[in-house]
Amino acid sequence: MKLIHKISLTLGTLGLVCLLAGCSQGQSEDKSIETIKAKKTLVLGTSADYAPFEFPIIKNGQKEFAGYDILVAKELAKSLGVSLKVDNIEFSSLISELQNKKCDVVLAGLTPTPQRKKVISFSQNYCTYNFKNVLLVQKKDANRYNTAASLANQSVGVQQSTTQEDIANKQLKASHIIPESLVTGLATELSHGKLAGIVVENTIANDYLKLHPGQYAIAKVPLKTPAEGNTFAVGVRKQDRALLKKINQKLTEMKKSGKLEQLLKQALETQAKYSK
Repeated sequence: MKLIHKISLTLGTLGLVCLLAGCSQGQSEDKSIETIKAKKTLVLGTSADYAPFEFPIIKNGQKEFAGYDILVAKELAKSLGVSLKVDNIEFSSLISELQNKKCDVVLAGLTPTPQRKKVISFSQNYCTYNFKNVLLVQKKDANRYNTAASLANQSVGVQQSTTQEDIANKQLKASHIIPESLVTGLATELSHGKLAGIVVENTIANDYLKLHPGQYAIAKVPLKTPAEGNTFAVGVRKQDRALLKKINQKLTEMKKSGKLEQLLKQALETQAKYSK
């Protein structure tokens, strides 16, 4: 009986070891690159309202998406031997859409914050963009808001789930921080007097000043931009380790060759051309 018991115990132990080994092998199996190659398409999730990184243009009578992130994504797709498909998604939904496999990667001026790193993985930085955040207001209010305290009892707009939302919540004393999905919608509400101002990057604010010189101004209230807010990286699902490795290899190659700088210059030229 003892011998039978020992044999049974041994077989049971071996079975458990095999089962655990099988589970471990299943967990480590990563077909992220194979899946993309099988469908012959890399699906990019972006929010195309953030020039010069992603923005819509009309070219030869057709609407398409242009910008630095689009150009970088095209190079990533090329390195995988597939075409690129661009899905324009609200910024606040990008990470959930990535997790739900509606897209393969996210490039949308996405900053690798600690909170975001908890749910998705990030590539190495592909862009360090020197900008600051400002409060865009109506021109008549250019000298009205000089301090955070001056915004008491006011409503300030921000794009939802962005660095700007964090800045507004932490640095301004506005009574109401109004998050919305699109900067364009916030600018419209500002122009109609529904908001005292909107927190945006100075590059975005300067575009509005250029296009509507008599309508908007930049307030003097000081805003601090966190160091991490000036870097952008590619977002991928945590389990897609092989894809992340491939992306990092390609980004390293483009950094060394100067390709990333060339693409940014190209995006800025396109922005200048189509914003006239």
